[in-house]
Amino acid sequence: MPIKNRFAELHPEITAWRRDLHENPELLFDTHRTSAFVEEKLEEFGCDEVVSGLGRTGVVGVIKGKSDTSGRVVGLRADMDALPILEDTGLEYASKTPGKMHACGHDGHTAMLLGAAKYLSETRNFDGTCVVIFQPAEEGGGGGREMVEDGMMEKFGIQEVYGMHNWPGAPLGSFAIRPGAFFAATDQFDIEVEGLGGHAAKPQETIDTTLVASHIVIALQSIASRNVDPIEQLVVSVTSFETESKAFNVIPQKVALKGTVRTLNTAVQDLAQERLTAIAETTAKAFGATATVSYHRGYPVMVNADTETEYAADVAKKVSGDCAEAPLVMGGEDFSFMLNARPGAYILMGNGDSAAVHHPKYNFNDDAIPAGCSWWAEMVETRMPSN
Repeated sequence: MPIKNRFAELHPEITAWRRDLHENPELLFDTHRTSAFVEEKLEEFGCDEVVSGLGRTGVVGVIKGKSDTSGRVVGLRADMDALPILEDTGLEYASKTPGKMHACGHDGHTAMLLGAAKYLSETRNFDGTCVVIFQPAEEGGGGGREMVEDGMMEKFGIQEVYGMHNWPGAPLGSFAIRPGAFFAATDQFDIEVEGLGGHAAKPQETIDTTLVASHIVIALQSIASRNVDPIEQLVVSVTSFETESKAFNVIPQKVALKGTVRTLNTAVQDLAQERLTAIAETTAKAFGATATVSYHRGYPVMVNADTETEYAADVAKKVSGDCAEAPLVMGGEDFSFMLNARPGAYILMGNGDSAAVHHPKYNFNDDAIPAGCSWWAEMVETRMPSN
């Protein structure tokens, strides 16, 4: 089955929704305009139930099929939030809010799922119940976790759940997926190094925290190169190095480091946390300084269920003719919380030749809309075939 004809007809309308969302980006849980937009559309489509306020500002729509002999309930999820980035695209529909931008394509995800919801509400050519999930705060806020903790899966009886993300560089409208661990766990750390500040001309009278912190930064790279099996995946990145003093002639009393750890299994995650803490503390001690480590577990590893991954890949092949094996991704994705709660799968859809996500020149490719909508709709019709 190629692209559904209805989505070719709806393409201009869905594109207009997408561009409206792009012009009006909102961050984290502050998706009040976006959530209201989604809620209004779902009610306009004639969804059987529309619920807002899950996960603070999440919106859920329930669409019942022509029959329900299967009792199956399938969830489809799109994220709604933008990023704190100054847009540099020059588009006619560029962000109206300086410093906020849909630089990850969540505007496209939301618009495509709305398009699928409109089609499914019109046709209802399935046996069971479809639940469309519009989630806030994917970009670091954990909106997926909050919707799960609000009892979404139980309230709507969701049995399996599917997500999608656009992928710049992959052929437009193509698909790629993999079973098992797919996106990495995303942990964060803060390290405060304290020594003895003083005059830069008299370093012998100080405990130089800049020197100590520099040794810690270098030593932390030994976790990946010398502590973890080379066939495992691990990233340890120090992303911020800030001294207490900004003067040319002062050795600072304190230095603050920040960074992230990315892993694809719990054993490596535990080892990385243990080694990071030990290296920071003992390296500082060797110089006569102290290091205080705060380690924060973030999004868990996102794991695609084997059976549901096959379902998703089969539908992708129907829509585009093929489905490639996706690479492991060391970025994080809070759809992991939903996949921890219910079996399901997450698929990538090609965005063509565009700037990378999280880049100020990124833009979702509207020509991908019919393929994405078709995949959403066909997932429902395939998993719950009409009698």
